[in-house]
Amino acid sequence: MRIHFLLCCFLLSIGFSYAAKVDTLMVPSAAMNKSIKTVVIQPENAKGKTLPTVYLLHGYSGNYSNWVNKVPAIKALADQYQMYIVCPDGGFGSWYWDIPNDTNYQYETFVSKELINYMESNYEVAKDRSKRAITGLSMGGHGALYLAIKHQDLYAAAGSTAGGVDIRPFPNNWEMAKRLGEYSEHADSWNAHTVMEMTHLIKPKSLALFIDCGTEDFFYQVNTRLHEKLTYMNIPHRFLTMPGAHNWDYWSKSILFQLVFFNDFFTTPIK
Repeated sequence: MRIHFLLCCFLLSIGFSYAAKVDTLMVPSAAMNKSIKTVVIQPENAKGKTLPTVYLLHGYSGNYSNWVNKVPAIKALADQYQMYIVCPDGGFGSWYWDIPNDTNYQYETFVSKELINYMESNYEVAKDRSKRAITGLSMGGHGALYLAIKHQDLYAAAGSTAGGVDIRPFPNNWEMAKRLGEYSEHADSWNAHTVMEMTHLIKPKSLALFIDCGTEDFFYQVNTRLHEKLTYMNIPHRFLTMPGAHNWDYWSKSILFQLVFFNDFFTTPIK
């Protein structure tokens, strides 16, 4: 009830009177030899400022327009916190990986190189890593942590909402075997591509992390185990659970907490 109350207070405070500009772009990807649709939410009064950027990833079977269409308040959040929010298309089931020798699946390169370069060449966004964050839902939650851990030189903060943070309990789901091979035959590849086995790569004080998941979500157990592992390894992070399942009703609430966390980080960075 408290979460619903806070969300209602926020919505009443903004009055839905956002003025953020929403661009739908075709961002070229040399790695995939095609252009990728991307939504860029530019906050009101952004001209002449170098504002922080949050890269916001969609889930499996989703697309670039999900966040702005399913959560209209996302525009108000961009205005409220004076941040760019960038929502790239991650394909139907890319998991935001680069797959060797497959030019259709080079989404790590696209998001963490080509898209960042495009944004910093075409918008007045801050170019310092301390003003760059990444998060997402489900497949995108895993993708955000995966990319942030692999590219700690680019991202200073990362999040995941209802993320599939350990893919191995789901070897027959969501086309992952098409990308990595069957788990029974390619366990090493699966281990290398799952966030749960990447925690040792997190450098001390390198990433500000926020992880949340609904208690009725089928990813709840893997998120709890990731939290326990990070705690055991003494890796600072925020962990939030609240009632909710794997759906937009939950994500439309959780994104508020994610963006509050990033705003706090951007305005008072962790030393």
